[in-house]
Amino acid sequence: MLTTVSQVDPIKVYFPISEQEYLSLAGASQAGPAPNLLKHTGQAPLQLTLSNGSVYPQNGRMLFADRQVDSQTGTIRIVSTFPNPGNVLRPGQFGRVRALVSSKKDALLVPQRAVSELQGRYQIAVVGPGNKINVRFVKVGDRVGDLWLINEGLHPGETVVSEGVAKVRDGAVVNPKADRTAQPTSSQ
Repeated sequence: MLTTVSQVDPIKVYFPISEQEYLSLAGASQAGPAPNLLKHTGQAPLQLTLSNGSVYPQNGRMLFADRQVDSQTGTIRIVSTFPNPGNVLRPGQFGRVRALVSSKKDALLVPQRAVSELQGRYQIAVVGPGNKINVRFVKVGDRVGDLWLINEGLHPGETVVSEGVAKVRDGAVVNPKADRTAQPTSSQ
């Protein structure tokens, strides 16, 4: 071989997704008009985080999914493309690809440390009237960073216990203090 020719603007980025993620995305793709990773029209933009932790300023888009599942890893390879003005991205570089695959308006998010698992069910301690603890079961959704989406069992504006969860009991009276590390409990 005398030379290798490769295109770097735009550049192709390859990344795997699990078979379960693929099936979930394929189902969403057929269900409605929301942006979807697997649709060629109205696709969700892809975000690339480089190995130094910085976010690449250009959004990418999906080109196609590989034709088969890798039986060794249970993943499907996705091929995407990113604009590369200035040729900052190079073949062989490492990065992490993120895509918005769903959006839930007015979602309730709580710190993961506020949720306890008990025999396959999830519970949360809520501070009620008179600062009394009410331990209740909740249905959790996806994790978002260090937060957990609560689908059922909690209402907007309720105060949850995020520190000392193992020590509180149903009916106990507490002296609640604001959690300075917590983020807001609703998101889009």
